[in-house]
Amino acid sequence: MLMYDEEKLKHDPAANFGRPYQQCSISVMDTIADPDIRFDEKGICNYYYEYLERETAAVPKGAEAERQLKEIVDKIKVSGAGNKYDCITGVSGGVDSTYLALMAKKLGLRPLIVHFDNSWNSESAVKNIENIISKLGFDLYTLVVDWEEFKDLQIAYLKASVVDIEAITDHAIIGTMYRLAAENNIRYILSGANVVTETTLPRYWIFNKMDHVNIQDIHSQYGKLKLKTFPFFNSTKKRLYTKLKKVETVFPLNYLPYNKKEVKDEITRELDWRDYGGKHYESVFTRFYQGYILPVKFGIDKRKAHLSNLIFSGQIKKGEAIEELSKPGYDLQQLKTDYEFVLKKFELTEEEFEQILKLPRREHSEFKTEKSVWDQYMVLKVMKGIRNKIKV
Repeated sequence: MLMYDEEKLKHDPAANFGRPYQQCSISVMDTIADPDIRFDEKGICNYYYEYLERETAAVPKGAEAERQLKEIVDKIKVSGAGNKYDCITGVSGGVDSTYLALMAKKLGLRPLIVHFDNSWNSESAVKNIENIISKLGFDLYTLVVDWEEFKDLQIAYLKASVVDIEAITDHAIIGTMYRLAAENNIRYILSGANVVTETTLPRYWIFNKMDHVNIQDIHSQYGKLKLKTFPFFNSTKKRLYTKLKKVETVFPLNYLPYNKKEVKDEITRELDWRDYGGKHYESVFTRFYQGYILPVKFGIDKRKAHLSNLIFSGQIKKGEAIEELSKPGYDLQQLKTDYEFVLKKFELTEEEFEQILKLPRREHSEFKTEKSVWDQYMVLKVMKGIRNKIKV
């Protein structure tokens, strides 16, 4: 198997996209993690300032945070009066979604819990979700996708050699949440996304999760099966749900004190939660994708972003992050087990998979992308032009 050599990448000019190697003076983000990273005269990277801006805008403190959270909770309860559920939230078995479910219970909310089963759940994830449901007394809706279709879609992404292979899972989750909210007359989606642990994420690593056109084009070129059951979603549908059904997404964790270590201790104590050892490692494929495919094929170590975000929010020191990065990102025995399991599940030989890893990176933008509603329809495009001229 190919193995990731961090030191070799650091001293390889090509791996740094023609730039001299540089690491942020505050965090562990560097020119390997992001070829477009920017530094000021003090050596501080743009991600630090972006974090401060997001925190200032979206993370109130103290009594103000409590007031705003109460206001949100009160609106949710009023909107759900007379309904079985007053909100909806997804669970993966990971830290953020587990803590959000626990806090929803403590805040007196009545969420419908949604889980997306794409056939990659670890045993620990299944147990964590079972504990959430049984101990908190919530109802669970599980969307199980057709494995043969989803496998064909994942393999298409691997062969297309694009970076954001997880976009298809995120796309399905987002679409399912909005659909279920509308069907159950639920106006509020609770999201576990939060500023203090998740702001730092280079665009070089990801693509628009909502772009159904991109997914369909990649699959049309590299897939074999017809996608009959995959829950496609798009921006137009989202606008309809938002405007007509008045579905709104809120982010409760931004209003709560959110220290990662303390949160892990709390959910372990109250829900018998089990730690996976990595962010989003509740999925076997996500663990393999983040721990092996990303660093080996794309030179991306996602730990740099996760640890940097914790540095920015004051939860760890830079020295702690450097020490963490000095450790293998993947337990070697677990890697061997996962490598064999993933290839067997995908029905790929080692030679076929290694050839995929050697393919050069392609950008998602090399495939078709979703146009705005104005550009999709000629009449609207003309109207847009007229409107812009009037504005001028």
